[in-house]
Amino acid sequence: MNPTLLVAVSRVSSSDSRALRVAERAAAVAFVTALTAAAAQISVPLPFTPVPLTFQPMVVLVGGAVLGARLGMASQFLYLALGIAGLPVFAASPVLPQGAARLLGPTGGYLMAYPVAAFITGYLAERGFDRRYWTALLAMTCGLAVVFTGGVLWLTRLVPNGSISAALTAGFYPFIIEDFVKLLVAGGVMPSLWWLTRRS
Repeated sequence: MNPTLLVAVSRVSSSDSRALRVAERAAAVAFVTALTAAAAQISVPLPFTPVPLTFQPMVVLVGGAVLGARLGMASQFLYLALGIAGLPVFAASPVLPQGAARLLGPTGGYLMAYPVAAFITGYLAERGFDRRYWTALLAMTCGLAVVFTGGVLWLTRLVPNGSISAALTAGFYPFIIEDFVKLLVAGGVMPSLWWLTRRS
């Protein structure tokens, strides 16, 4: 198993203090959680679907790759816990208030898939997938597939007759091109960060 980017950077920047390493990892988890919450605030509502455009999936995937499977998943569980507690970390909604009820709404499936998506992307990163562009792109595609699967399956509860076709129309087709473009960019983030780490 390969070290994650977080572990590689920690080996360079920290002393041998175990307490300091734990604090660094906790700070990194909190930072990715905060980035996920910040990305939720940049949302674009669409008139033909209750699901807005956000940058959250890319933060979830890159965060999972940087932190690794367990810490990446922890960052998203922390994000959900803050949202359930009522903090304004979820994207704005004209229908549902902040809080636990948001997980029952149309975006609930996407949100609940974030920890799994971060885990899978982080798992693949721990096996070296984040070192090269095409394998990093593959790892993030796997994570994004989890997000879309969770979102679309959840939407089948809310669309007429539980139609998978209607759920895809509301929660997949409007976003796939835009998210694919973001994936092409995000796939280059990890190899670039590794290149900078090796140079330093």
